[in-house]
Amino acid sequence: MPKGIYKLPPVKNEPARGYAPGSPEREALKQKLEAINKGGLDLPMVIGGKEVRTGNLMEIRPPHNHRLLLGHYHQGDQSHVQMAIDAALKAKPSWEAMHWESRAAIFLKAAELIAGPYRTEFNATTMIGQSKNAYQSEIDAVCELVDFYRYNVKNMQEIYAMQPNSSPGVWNRMVWRPLEGFVFALTPFNFTSIAGNLGAAPALMGNTVVWKPSKTATFSAHLIMKIWKEAGLPDGVINLVYTGGREAAEVIFNHRDFSGLHFTGSTAVFNGMWGTIARNISKYKSYPRIVGETGGKDYILADETADPKQVATAITRGAFEYQGQKCSAASRAFIPENIWEEVKRQVTGDLSQIKTGVVEDFSNFVNAVIDEESFNKLAKVIDDAKVSPDAEIVYGGTYDKSVGYFIHPTVILAKNADYITMREELFGPILTVYVYPPGKLNETMDILDGATDYALTGAIFSADRSHIEKMTTRLTHTAGNFYINDKPTGAVVDQQPFGGGRGSGTNDKAGSVFNLLRWVSPQCIKETFIPATDYMYPNFLQD
Repeated sequence: MPKGIYKLPPVKNEPARGYAPGSPEREALKQKLEAINKGGLDLPMVIGGKEVRTGNLMEIRPPHNHRLLLGHYHQGDQSHVQMAIDAALKAKPSWEAMHWESRAAIFLKAAELIAGPYRTEFNATTMIGQSKNAYQSEIDAVCELVDFYRYNVKNMQEIYAMQPNSSPGVWNRMVWRPLEGFVFALTPFNFTSIAGNLGAAPALMGNTVVWKPSKTATFSAHLIMKIWKEAGLPDGVINLVYTGGREAAEVIFNHRDFSGLHFTGSTAVFNGMWGTIARNISKYKSYPRIVGETGGKDYILADETADPKQVATAITRGAFEYQGQKCSAASRAFIPENIWEEVKRQVTGDLSQIKTGVVEDFSNFVNAVIDEESFNKLAKVIDDAKVSPDAEIVYGGTYDKSVGYFIHPTVILAKNADYITMREELFGPILTVYVYPPGKLNETMDILDGATDYALTGAIFSADRSHIEKMTTRLTHTAGNFYINDKPTGAVVDQQPFGGGRGSGTNDKAGSVFNLLRWVSPQCIKETFIPATDYMYPNFLQD
């Protein structure tokens, strides 16, 4: 076939739509929500391009309305995981041999499908299945996923263009091979974009994948598979299984051809998998690539010069958007005493206007947490704070699961910096504030740094440039994504590559070249045009 050095279409971030009252996108979204709420879902696994139904039906209910049965997905077992591995290995030779521009075209087309004809469906599916409001869904399920696919292609081309220098008579080339074997993608409920990227990124680089989504995000996972199929993804390249995590791990981590893990989820689960992989290392054909973005105990730190309204807005948005169920969500705040009362007044004023409820009501800022297990954990945190001598509820503290799993925005004032909610990840709409004496910024940064092993996101607020420099330097290892005078959430693909260190993951920055480099095994080829014919080097010759 004809060859060429191909130029990609222009790549830019997908703009978000507003869904304002009276807008056509708002009306279309309302109609799609109504249609989905009629139920009737029957979601099979997809293995080797074939729909697999087991008859072991698991219910799908919206977190904000657990009385509504939307339908079922088909639960698999270890035999289906093995089927998925076999399908991935069967598809691998032809997939990795496919020209890179053909692989690129599949994901560029998927991006156009999501941004265009399927935009409303992606939003409605994420809103109902994962209880996101329209704005949160738009920036996740549409814009960020589209950005991942477009920029992954751009980054792939840049990687392939990374070539070594050559000397006279020699041509050196770098071949960016996919990994040997298959990749396991294990994805979370909270971002449709992450679920749609963790399998796609390795696949783009020529790998084949077994994908297990969260049991609370099977609806959007099924839609992603549908888009990949329509975009031209060959059968078996990515295989979707609905099984328990332990069942999948038992098969995958004992397989000789396991070559990589792409994960987003809890630190405890990631640590457990890492340990299993380490114990099984002698079984594998090659050393598996382990890529994970895990938990966070993300912070906002203000100094005594910070603007209270700016700090309050960052708290309201950073802590309570999507019910705090973002890895990057602000979970703890350190506020100096001289601005605390004004910050508190502003935050409580904001929260008093925020509505909590179902996603179909577009005026609701906060919706439901993902399931009953999460609800019960968060409710206990609130109850414990109410009776603790070391804490005080300064706003909220109410919850209700009679219809949906609603935790109302809650602010806890910690009377000492070591209170449990200043240290442990909660993953819900609960923020804990510690008020520190002005002039104790250095000591407060020491407390912030030592309170937790997480290091995902953090934000500082100051009007004093010397303080900003000092805080940025002192806190350099506390966050993989660090924000100056902004909330610690809302990273945009290609603008703020996302990921953290320490207990928050391997910091491989999804949507960047750093991530895609983990899914290739480079081979350097040296070609000599006129080979040597004499083994002797000049320095060995006699005078």
